[in-house]
Amino acid sequence: MSRLIIGFIKFYQYCISPLRPPSCRFSPTCSQYACEALTKYGLVRGILLSIWRILRCNPWSRGGYEPVP
Repeated sequence: MSRLIIGFIKFYQYCISPLRPPSCRFSPTCSQYACEALTKYGLVRGILLSIWRILRCNPWSRGGYEPVP
């Protein structure tokens, strides 16, 4: 199941994301962070880490470098 979600994220990265201006405040980007979290921690914890990251990616966030724990 993790591979399927990573496949959707890769589709987004290569087909949809280039059509929009860059707006992620974090490095690595939120989509790359989600792929790494899913690969490292599996489905449940990877999704929870990804959701927490996306919730923090907002105009009031400082952003910066934040690797997968």
